[in-house]
Amino acid sequence: MSLPSSISFLAPAKLNLFLRVFGKRPDGYHDIRSVMTPVSLYDEVILEKAAEANGITVECDAAEVPTDETNSCWRAASLFREWCGFTWGVRITIRKRIPVEAGLGGGSSDAAATLKCLCALTGLRPSPAEYLSMAARIGADVPFFTMGTTALVEGYGDILTPMPLDTLFYAVIVKPSFGLSTREGYARLKRDVTQRPESGNVPLFPSLTALALSVRNDFEDAWAMEFPEIARIKEELLSAGALAAGLSGSGSALFGLFPSESEAREGLAQMQNRSVETGARKYFVAGNIL
Repeated sequence: MSLPSSISFLAPAKLNLFLRVFGKRPDGYHDIRSVMTPVSLYDEVILEKAAEANGITVECDAAEVPTDETNSCWRAASLFREWCGFTWGVRITIRKRIPVEAGLGGGSSDAAATLKCLCALTGLRPSPAEYLSMAARIGADVPFFTMGTTALVEGYGDILTPMPLDTLFYAVIVKPSFGLSTREGYARLKRDVTQRPESGNVPLFPSLTALALSVRNDFEDAWAMEFPEIARIKEELLSAGALAAGLSGSGSALFGLFPSESEAREGLAQMQNRSVETGARKYFVAGNIL
């Protein structure tokens, strides 16, 4: 079987339907407990074999995304090469639609898409344990994106339990003009080592109402004083008809859950006509996609 010389994958954004943050671990990470779900807002990652032996180059149409060794796709390609030893060069092109510093996981999703591309280009795939370990070395959210399904995420993002989420939903995402640093967000939470995760079973959401009641994010309190726009956007989403609204990840994007596609599109139209935050970008998405 001949292998392709180039391939592309779509890289979905994610929402944290709820997110609890606990104490810092000895490795410097914080323990979390979150339900993450992929949504229909995508970057595209394109990989091509290049003539330059062993070289990795990254191009992106968003100026704020680094294209050097700090880029998550670059790190993914480097780790995959370390694992299998391929010698040809790699050219990575990222077409961005997921906003950065938004808590939507764009960089992590792009890295997971890079790993998928490399599996296709080489015809090789690590064992499931090796694959997850490689993903975790790139970043805390990357293992989730290798699964491609809604999951309960625990540990520092490395303990994943697929969830039988039968509840479909539609959402409106609002990304303010400002981004927020994940590192700073964790520092603001001021969690100490005594704050440990509660034990519990995988949550079930038999209805959209049950899902909406679970929406919660600890980072909202961390940013409340300096960025009152977050609370205002949340209130605007609720007044536009959302059953629940909250921050995704460490922010700055917020989402509102709507019971139907038509109500979500109407909610988006209402949000487009409101000047809740100058320069905010707004998106309609379907949730719990596969």
